[in-house]
Amino acid sequence: MSILNTLFGNNKETKKEKISFLNWIPLTSLEQLEEIKNQSNEEPIAIFKHSTRCSISSVAINRFEKSFDESLQDFKVYYLDLISYREVSNEVGYKFQVVHQSPQLLIIQKEVAIAHASHYEIAEIDLRKF
Repeated sequence: MSILNTLFGNNKETKKEKISFLNWIPLTSLEQLEEIKNQSNEEPIAIFKHSTRCSISSVAINRFEKSFDESLQDFKVYYLDLISYREVSNEVGYKFQVVHQSPQLLIIQKEVAIAHASHYEIAEIDLRKF
């Protein structure tokens, strides 16, 4: 049976579970944007705007998740499904004066967006700098 498990990928010994240090905080309400602004006075906060209908967004979020290592485990990252929460997405752009893009990563510090990127440029933002 062990040979069949190995061939078909059911061998628990060969499977290695990837540990994720990224703890997404769902961004689902307008009230949370005030919380983010307030929190940003103490520490930088990230908002990842993701379109569940876009293949580029899927690639970008996967790359972002893979780049998130143990050194960043305390970095607060909000996840915004902009299809489901369009009103929140619009308010993010207004509140932080950033033109809407999808996918998009914003870094909020001292109540303003100090960095932002979209599409494949998201990978160029080094969160360790903040």
